[in-house]
Amino acid sequence: MKSRAHLQDLQTFVGTWAADATHPMLPGAEIRGETTFEWLEGDRFLIQRSHYDHPEIPDAIAIIGVTDEQLSMHYFDSRGVHRVYAVSLTQGTLRFERNVPGFSQRLTHTVSVDGNTIKGQGELSHDGRNWQDDLAITYRRVR
Repeated sequence: MKSRAHLQDLQTFVGTWAADATHPMLPGAEIRGETTFEWLEGDRFLIQRSHYDHPEIPDAIAIIGVTDEQLSMHYFDSRGVHRVYAVSLTQGTLRFERNVPGFSQRLTHTVSVDGNTIKGQGELSHDGRNWQDDLAITYRRVR
């Protein structure tokens, strides 16, 4: 079973981050926004809130924590979408993954050595074998 101490590995994400992103479906678009990570009281769930200035990118909230003895993320966005991702965190790399027939996704976030930048690269697959780049995002710590 995952312990509360294991969740503390997510502490490096806590704060407010400026976000700059690109998306293959929006070539040339400047996608800017802000993301915050904060603990729900009790430090058992990390809450991520994201807002983007681009109308094609939905605002979202995600809850990361241990459910059914697995580290997972429940994602909800302004379109009414809800998805559940498996989560792993090892040596400064946070990964989200969901394997669903017809629309699998994975996202890798790599934290800089100084902890003030996170580079994220999403990928998607329609057949579970062939992956293509999706959302690419860079977070810079604001506070």
